[in-house]
Amino acid sequence: MSGNYLTQDNTILIVDDTPTNLQVLFDLLSEQGYRVAIAKSGETALQRLQISKPNLILLDVMMPGIDGFETCQRLKANPSTREIPVIFMTALSDSVDKVKGLSLGAVDYITKPIQHEEALARIRVHLQLRNTICVMEQRTDEL
Repeated sequence: MSGNYLTQDNTILIVDDTPTNLQVLFDLLSEQGYRVAIAKSGETALQRLQISKPNLILLDVMMPGIDGFETCQRLKANPSTREIPVIFMTALSDSVDKVKGLSLGAVDYITKPIQHEEALARIRVHLQLRNTICVMEQRTDEL
């Protein structure tokens, strides 16, 4: 595995029930060279994750059915998806909700309306962190 994290095939799963949000994020991330998968509900996301594992998940908090908090809880309870970084997207700027999300295992928060440059910067940081951890784990296993 090379040290150039930005050129690796990074797949991002966007989970949001609002078509406009999905489209904006899909376009933004695709333009940056990311592979993008989408799910319109927490249930759909969990089903999709049984088939393929993204490098990062952007997860809306407010969704019908199981909300983002519940979806994150289920992801973190499953050994096969536990290590995937989750960034919550929400219009809720209340610190209680942020603390709840982080305590459930999310690595970060992006508030809506989404500021493109900020979102991209946060995504890059968490992908780099995750890729670095994977490389370190791989090297440890080889020792």
